[in-house]
Amino acid sequence: MTMLPKLQGAFANRSVLKVISGLNNLNAQSVAATVKAAELGGATFVDIAADTDLVRLAKNVTSLPICVSAVEPEKFVAAVAAGADLIEIGNFDSFYAQGRRFEAEEVLALTQQTRALLPEITLSVTVPHILTLDKQVQLAESLVKAGADIIQTEGGTSSKPAHAGSLGLIEKAAPTLAAAYEISRAVSVPVLCASGISNVTAPLAIAAGAAGVGVGSAINQLNSEVAMIAAVRGLVESLNTANIRTFA
Repeated sequence: MTMLPKLQGAFANRSVLKVISGLNNLNAQSVAATVKAAELGGATFVDIAADTDLVRLAKNVTSLPICVSAVEPEKFVAAVAAGADLIEIGNFDSFYAQGRRFEAEEVLALTQQTRALLPEITLSVTVPHILTLDKQVQLAESLVKAGADIIQTEGGTSSKPAHAGSLGLIEKAAPTLAAAYEISRAVSVPVLCASGISNVTAPLAIAAGAAGVGVGSAINQLNSEVAMIAAVRGLVESLNTANIRTFA
């Protein structure tokens, strides 16, 4: 597997910002706005639903690398043929509200099936937060052996912040930060910390061992392109500040 040079540098510098439009978001206008804001704000790459029309749309509006998300391996084949640069088994958050759970065995099987279909493409896999932390670590190790190039963490949708402001943002990010801390010490591939991350907690993700963060609703739920660009820029600055402090 050869990761795009654009991505390699950002992962090496631990400054990755992935902007997520949403696995169930098939609205072309919404996806286009999110993708444009990601590029204008300085994000590293974008993550969209594994839909060929959306991939073509994204390629027309951005030069950023395009990741596609799905939980059905066969969807990746057409999306990669349409121009997707990397793939993600994940965005499980969008299924939990429906009562759909992803257990370790299923995620590992999806990874093995995907690798069999697409042995060369850069593959990111999310570890479900519904597993205990020790089980998350075990699964992450198995996923890397099965061919995952990036491990992503999650947990923001299930956390129940008790406070407002910065304290509430830290409480919201606690599950995904804890997972990033434990997993990054157990695997040799980069870890992306996603779900419930804000510009307050992005530096904490880097400190916990992540190579970067994935952010969705904090950007794609905003109602203007100006606000979306500002949110992306705020996250980029937050990550840059974290790295200046970390490596100073």
